[in-house]
Amino acid sequence: MSIPSRARIVIIGGGIVGTSVAYHLTLNGESDVVLLEQGELSSGTTWHAAGLVGQLRATQSGTTLVQYSASLYEQLEAETGLSAGFKRCGGVTVARTEDRMEQLRRTAATATAYNLECELLTPEEAGERWPLIATEDLVGGLWLPGDGTANPTDVTQSLARGARRRGATVVEHVRVLEVLVEDGAVTGVRTDQGDIEAEIVVNCAGQWAHHLAAKIGVSVPLHSAEHFYVVTDQIEGVRPDLPILRDPDGYTYFKEEVGGLVVGGFEPVAKPWVAPDEIPYPFEFQLLGEDWEHFQILMDSALERIPVLHETGIRKFYNGPESFTPDNQFILGEAPSLRGFFVGAGFNSVGIASAGGAGRALAEWILEGEPSVDLLAVDIRRFAPFQNDKEYLRARVAEVLGLHYAVPWPNREFDTARPLRTSPLYERLRDANAGFGSKMGWERANFFAPPAVDSVIQYAWGKQNWLPWSAAEQKACREAVAVFDQTSFSKYVVHGADAEAALQWICSNDVAVANDETVYTALLNSRGGYESDLTVTRVAADEYFLVSSSATTERDQDWIRRNIPAGLDAHVADVTDRLSVLGVMGPHSRALLSRLTNADLSEDGFAFGMSREIQLAGATIRATRITYVGELGWELYIKNDDALQVYEAIKVEGAAFGIVDAGYYAIEAMRLEKGYRAFGRELTPEINPVEAGLSFTCKLATDIDFIGRAAVEKAKATGASRRIVSFACDDPSVMIWGGELLVRDGIAAGQAMSGSWGATIGSGVGLAWINGLSGQIVDPAYVREGAYELDVGGRRIPVRVSLKPLFDPAGDKIRPA
Repeated sequence: MSIPSRARIVIIGGGIVGTSVAYHLTLNGESDVVLLEQGELSSGTTWHAAGLVGQLRATQSGTTLVQYSASLYEQLEAETGLSAGFKRCGGVTVARTEDRMEQLRRTAATATAYNLECELLTPEEAGERWPLIATEDLVGGLWLPGDGTANPTDVTQSLARGARRRGATVVEHVRVLEVLVEDGAVTGVRTDQGDIEAEIVVNCAGQWAHHLAAKIGVSVPLHSAEHFYVVTDQIEGVRPDLPILRDPDGYTYFKEEVGGLVVGGFEPVAKPWVAPDEIPYPFEFQLLGEDWEHFQILMDSALERIPVLHETGIRKFYNGPESFTPDNQFILGEAPSLRGFFVGAGFNSVGIASAGGAGRALAEWILEGEPSVDLLAVDIRRFAPFQNDKEYLRARVAEVLGLHYAVPWPNREFDTARPLRTSPLYERLRDANAGFGSKMGWERANFFAPPAVDSVIQYAWGKQNWLPWSAAEQKACREAVAVFDQTSFSKYVVHGADAEAALQWICSNDVAVANDETVYTALLNSRGGYESDLTVTRVAADEYFLVSSSATTERDQDWIRRNIPAGLDAHVADVTDRLSVLGVMGPHSRALLSRLTNADLSEDGFAFGMSREIQLAGATIRATRITYVGELGWELYIKNDDALQVYEAIKVEGAAFGIVDAGYYAIEAMRLEKGYRAFGRELTPEINPVEAGLSFTCKLATDIDFIGRAAVEKAKATGASRRIVSFACDDPSVMIWGGELLVRDGIAAGQAMSGSWGATIGSGVGLAWINGLSGQIVDPAYVREGAYELDVGGRRIPVRVSLKPLFDPAGDKIRPA
């Protein structure tokens, strides 16, 4: 088939993801679609996928995507006449250790929160579900009856047929050489058979997606690793409806195939393949060489779990490359630097399970201009250009693949490809025995260990080794003063003659304030959901200084740029790397900083929400009176060259006030005691300010329009069917991490979104959602009338809930006399 000269939408890649996007575009009425595949459909990495379709994911939105995939695959044959080879055989996961069993109990509670059928198993019950396994070393298991398997090639062909029937053009054996770009937008593609003009280009090229995007300056950070499984000869007792078996402590999974078994897994340390720009062409229906030595750890584990494998032959060894991202989540969305260029790639060996839902979500994003569901975890804008580096990716992929079956500790930090970005204080904090975490590549002190004590986290589901040290930091901040290195904050300048008008449209709160005033605001989508939350400080008639979370640097700037109304003179610039940030917080912060500056820091002279340039410790800085820990304090924005001298001066003068270095774990605990929400946790694109208890950040009392205003007004008028609440555990021995099931009067009613151990409250604390049963409005009376528990690893822990902060609800600590 010859290629057309133009199309509205061109999709690159004919694997299961590309065909799913084409299918869902046409399902939504868009027929001017051309899909190009350099080989044959499914011939890249799709064809050798194992085809597992596991239902439960870490988030509700992720679970919903996979549930949709399974439902779609069941129905495809009725529509297209081609079977997807899908069967709901269920899935059994077994635990060899108590830590793993704790994970499975938490998984079962999550399933309940997401209304997904799930059952915990004893070792004997696991053996009944899967009679061939050895159970002597097992602690227990989990049964998910909705899990299934699909034939990847069949799904791809069926999706392609559905797209063709509704008008899409699917052309095989056409290689895309480059994407054509003009004035910051795509204009088409160049192929080995000619050019195609297009308004939108969708990069679903799998492991080729990185190199194709890099040619036009777009970051699609993924790298291939060798991924292994074997197919055995037929085994007596292996039947077509045998469930999927996962033995994550043994790194392995098993599924039935033609009377035998597929035996695969995710070894702890993976084997990276070639760099993204070195993938050979053609590479169609090809495998890599056998590597039995590398596969040995998986095979040995499989023999332990299924003894009959000692007597079973191997029919085929599969070693196929699969691409992985730096954080083990796939990539969806429109590239922030290029209009009309969308990406769906990097599926980390969950492409078959995710493709149906991901294809639908990306198609909606293309057609509607923004996603209709929460895609924060997979949004392409969570990555920055530095993460596209090939050496960084090669180091990280060796770790990421193995994390599929590692115990998913709630505060698990990556070990590889670090450090990347450091503040000017990094060496000082390292010498002070900081335990570092990483966010957006930044090394950030999570806590400070005592001298001569190892600052490495000892992971556990309960209280971890760092908790006493973090609790001491919290105590010092509440009673004296603490200094936090918060340099990783995202920092932007919005400037231009129409900066105010642009931000009034983009921000929910009123930013028409006097110079040197700071406003906390949301950035909302058209549905009234959160796209970000940040502070906006007016520094001049035509200039604002914005401060946001570390992870949202690319996302925020993209959202602002896209939503500046046409014709307005307003521009955004990233100044994140130019400025260091010190948070000086605690009741003695005013007295301490007053020793270092002649500026008036009194309550009358420097009120909460004010921001000024001052001289402090010999440097010109911007000081903003604000807090994320619920104490009197200032955030100090300092030129990088001056950061060390200011920090050292603060530490010297602060010694008289009992100053301590403090880390992000202390910030997390204190912000939860205070009930402060966090974007990406409590605040998501599906949550509006009324539900979040933050409608005061919306300028509804004015006649000024802003993005999402109509949706917020509607939510305020109708009332919230879910609300965010603070909670504290009755049992102080319990550690809360977030994700725990919330039970109201014995019925599943919500989920903890964040959790920690608050030293001031003296127990586990957090923020959770309460959902009204059958859409019931969740008003203060509804909250008060319930009796609440959290399911913490299978234990029901009584908690008290409140719509007000647990700590200092009146804010007296923030504005002391």
